[in-house]
Amino acid sequence: MKCIVEIARTKRQKKDFVEIPRKIYQGNPYYVPDMEGDVHKWFDPKHNPGLRHSEVVPFVAYSESGEPVGRIAGIINHKANQIWKGSCVRFGWIEFIDDDDVSLALLKAVEDWGRSKGMDSIQGPLGISDFDKEGMLIEDFDKIGSAITIYNPPYYPEHMIRHGYGKEVDWVQVKLEVPDELPARFARARSLVEEMYGLKVKKLTPKEVFQERYGRKIFHLLNDAYSQLFGYTPHSDEEADAFISQYVPMLDLNMLPMVEDSEGNLIACSITMPNLSRALQKSGGRMFPFGWYHLLRALKFKHEEEVELLLIAVHPEWQALGINSLIFADLIPTFREKGFRWAETGPMLESNLKVLTQWKQFNHVIYKRRRCFSKDITPSGVD
Repeated sequence: MKCIVEIARTKRQKKDFVEIPRKIYQGNPYYVPDMEGDVHKWFDPKHNPGLRHSEVVPFVAYSESGEPVGRIAGIINHKANQIWKGSCVRFGWIEFIDDDDVSLALLKAVEDWGRSKGMDSIQGPLGISDFDKEGMLIEDFDKIGSAITIYNPPYYPEHMIRHGYGKEVDWVQVKLEVPDELPARFARARSLVEEMYGLKVKKLTPKEVFQERYGRKIFHLLNDAYSQLFGYTPHSDEEADAFISQYVPMLDLNMLPMVEDSEGNLIACSITMPNLSRALQKSGGRMFPFGWYHLLRALKFKHEEEVELLLIAVHPEWQALGINSLIFADLIPTFREKGFRWAETGPMLESNLKVLTQWKQFNHVIYKRRRCFSKDITPSGVD
């Protein structure tokens, strides 16, 4: 199909960019939509401080008849390029109909834009932040998606391969059964670390989060814990504040165990929340007229039997000492009390064996593999 790719500048083009997934995923029972308001905010510097160190250009592909048939965003994260000593343009928010001309035109638009900015490689799907959705699904297309991950049709990765893109890294997720009690290995580790180091599990209050800026301490910990992970960019205090103000009001603070040492220093944390997949599906990606009701109901009143383990972070100086046993010791009875039977982790790098090994103590399955694709876009690497 012949198509034209335009930068989304006008109100109509921006609307098309946001609403294209409605066409792609119509009738798909596994796709979980983004809240359309959140998509608009992501491109707004007032709501996304990450744009202060990044350049972003949204593109929309139109058929000859003017129908939107795909979208993509080009992203240059200057902070990430400086840290990782590269010249990489990222692509994200990619959606397209099953047509090679459309997908190629979208990718080429970002490649050409990146090359014009002096970039020599392209990677994606990625965002600005490591907490943006990343990685194209390449397996388990018959499993429902989640609020924090990308879902896409099986033909997406096939297009990427045909257009000369290869594997950069893969992420996987783990689904596990919530046990009746803490597994024996973690129980032993918990006793040892409590006795040796005088650690304690802390639950936050709204005052600590919003008035005393404890959220910044969490993000400082995340910056330290994740600094060596693929493509990670440290979050500024302004970015931390934006995340906290947007998402923490939705969370149950009893499901966010913090681990502090004897001096009150934060050394580990976990963030979990009820699964929102079906609530988001019912909302259709819109807060009004009734999307808010489905989300509020899933969060506060009648949640699913599955909980999302969004992240677990341990400070590098405390890793490999069994600190995560304190987190599991707190979360397991909390999950059981609230009626959660299953838990699903966020995406984890397949190479992060330290993290993946810990799940062997649970009845679990590794699934939902996602891939970051990459390609050389220097003149010699152009097709």
